[in-house]
Amino acid sequence: MKYTSTRGNTREFTASEAIVRGLAPDGGLFVPCELPSLSREDLRSLMPLSYPERAARVMKLFLDEFSTDELGLFCFDAYNEARFGGAPAPVVRRGGLYLELWHGPTCAFKDMALQMLPRLLFASLQKCGGSEGALILTATSGDTGKAALEGFRGVKNTKIMVFYPLGGVSEIQKLQMTTQQGENVRVMAVRGNFDDAQSGVKRILSDAALSNAALGHGWRFSSANSINWGRLLPQIAYYVSAYLDCAASGALEFGGELDVCVPTGNFGNILAAYYAKKMGVPIGRLVCASNSNNVLTDFIRTGVYDRRRDFHMTVSPSMDILVSSNLERLLYELSGDAALVSSLMSRLSDEGFYSVPDTIREEIGRLFRAGFCSDAETLGTVRDVWREHGYLIDTHTAVAEHVRREYLAGDGKGRTTLVVSTASPYKFCGAVLNALGVDAPDGEGVQLIEKLHEVTGVNPPLQLTALGRIPERFREVCLPSEMAQKVMDFAEGR
Repeated sequence: MKYTSTRGNTREFTASEAIVRGLAPDGGLFVPCELPSLSREDLRSLMPLSYPERAARVMKLFLDEFSTDELGLFCFDAYNEARFGGAPAPVVRRGGLYLELWHGPTCAFKDMALQMLPRLLFASLQKCGGSEGALILTATSGDTGKAALEGFRGVKNTKIMVFYPLGGVSEIQKLQMTTQQGENVRVMAVRGNFDDAQSGVKRILSDAALSNAALGHGWRFSSANSINWGRLLPQIAYYVSAYLDCAASGALEFGGELDVCVPTGNFGNILAAYYAKKMGVPIGRLVCASNSNNVLTDFIRTGVYDRRRDFHMTVSPSMDILVSSNLERLLYELSGDAALVSSLMSRLSDEGFYSVPDTIREEIGRLFRAGFCSDAETLGTVRDVWREHGYLIDTHTAVAEHVRREYLAGDGKGRTTLVVSTASPYKFCGAVLNALGVDAPDGEGVQLIEKLHEVTGVNPPLQLTALGRIPERFREVCLPSEMAQKVMDFAEGR
């Protein structure tokens, strides 16, 4: 299978080339030239398999350079019980249906992709035949950073550098990154918000002069953000698996439609559900859940994407995003027009907004629903789910649950809808405690883990309770304008 750019100004690439590069040479995102399909018979054949086996089968459809045995080994290594403590992506029923994606080593859904990406990238480097290593650049709104650092820690022939917004992540998320072990890792705070960090990384990745300078030191730039196809692909697998688990449990009849409600800021998680749907998985409506940074909700409802608005720091910080990079892939899939996509992205960069043609707006309206909620509504949902079902959810999952409830009270009434649960509540102790009526000052994340345990009796993940005993290694802060130099310092070994 070949891959092309959403902006169309380049040749076709192999899967390994797309994974190694991360970003297309013209600044666009790599997309498959055609989508494979999964028939009902194909889906039935996946039913009895384990999660690693299902994931390997799904990813093989997109990775013809990789052998079945190769991908099988990667998946069993990435998703084994030692890493995930059991089933990597279980569907549970707690009043509603929840797809729990936070059982991995960093307690967030990013582990589902970032335990796999290092294996794909290392193998892709070998298939591309180059002698240089990969310098992974990543911007994070909270969870991607730690998951990427942990996934690439100690991986041969790689370095990874993570940028996060100063003050824009939870205390636990920050400590997970700043205490990271490994000689090939570096972490830096950026004075600004996530969009500043993400834009800085994309500029570096698309800067030919910087890329050539890094190559001179033996390093090829790549990315672990969901702009990298190797990061997005493993996410498609968990939607396939979730549908099969819902059918196997009797939550719906096999072949019946399953709606999914996804808390998302960068649009990657819900885009993976869209791809699974287009491949033939009986996924119905895609419900996009936003916090107060509701740029995606407005876009889905109006066809106008406008980042010219106030930026809100919320209790669901991983979704505090105004520039949703993966939306570019959806625009390409719906239009098939790279020139149009390139024009829209230029307008977003230059003017801060764009509007899509009516045909695309109408198709988005057919495929998607959208909603958002305030911090008060988010905390209220955490409280209500705990009181009604004894189920403790984090603030991002609560955004999706709030939107799901609104959806089921409207045109989603009677439809089977799966909420995607993206993080452990223990990553956001202060907010969750406040939701439960316990005063919890900000900035005391590690100290509050035991308090949340006392209040709820829910056991905290061991990898989070250990954070208070690990010294911080990374305290440096830079301006967005300084990011490129910091990256070159890292490439040069300084």
